[in-house]
Amino acid sequence: MKITDHIKNANGKTLFSFEIVPPQKGVGIADLYKNIDPLMEFKPPFIDVTTSREEYIFLERGNGLMERKITRMRPGTLGICSAIQNKYNVDTVPHVLCGGFTKEETEYLLVDCMYLGINNIVALRGDAMKGEKYFEPSVGGHKYASDLVKQIHDLGIGEYLHGKIESDVDNSFCIGVAGYPEKHIEAPSMNYDLQMLKKKVEAGADYIVTQMFFDNQKFFDFVKQAREIGIDVPIIPGIKPIATKTHLQMLPQVFKIDLPETLINEVLKCKTNNDVREVGIEWAINQSKELLDFGIPVLHFYSMGKSDNILKIGREVF
Repeated sequence: MKITDHIKNANGKTLFSFEIVPPQKGVGIADLYKNIDPLMEFKPPFIDVTTSREEYIFLERGNGLMERKITRMRPGTLGICSAIQNKYNVDTVPHVLCGGFTKEETEYLLVDCMYLGINNIVALRGDAMKGEKYFEPSVGGHKYASDLVKQIHDLGIGEYLHGKIESDVDNSFCIGVAGYPEKHIEAPSMNYDLQMLKKKVEAGADYIVTQMFFDNQKFFDFVKQAREIGIDVPIIPGIKPIATKTHLQMLPQVFKIDLPETLINEVLKCKTNNDVREVGIEWAINQSKELLDFGIPVLHFYSMGKSDNILKIGREVF
């Protein structure tokens, strides 16, 4: 079932969902299941599975020589989606990137999704490769997420790269895109970023999932501004509980977000990361309750492969 149908069928009730990261190469799926199992208590209608950008590695070839190779450290997004969908009987949502894929490779991936009964996609531009300052599209790939959204939308109605294919089956996708309550790292202004978001919706996006944030007012303002410029699709807040002291430096650096002073001060009082984890849980509980009162359609958690803190939050909120 499509995400928008899940939202419609909920009749105003807030749904629970979460995002997982594929394990690194050489690691089995068992640990992933161990972290998913407890969260099934909240009956998530869908689970997101991220896709990793390719990166360069250097291999020793002897005599002091090094060979540069491109690899993906966390492949298997589509396989994991299929496994989860069959094991738990929930919809899965693979993330599809512009970076690292040609338009043809994207088409093949989407056709595989059709075969597997996966009709929800999150379309993302993706980050720049490690070691590169700015995002560069792959040769033959998309530069902007809005272009990727258009390809996904067009393919769903039979418009393939090399011609139209008629079908009696509904192959359309429900397309999610990213939104940034504190604007995208590369956007020169909030208004510019919102206009780019509107462009993605006009290209065919059906809903928006936000980057993590820790100040609900920024989300409320973001929703208000989006509605004022005509963005009328569901907007789903993304929540990540803070878990370690290093998050105080890492999260602002990587995601260009602000942390509220109250949260910073509470974390600085902590003597151990276990204490920080409890602070993060309590903060996320309060965040989540306020968001539910606001009337959000779905509360979406970034699990990063761990579920114990999200389990505690969910039991207090749902």
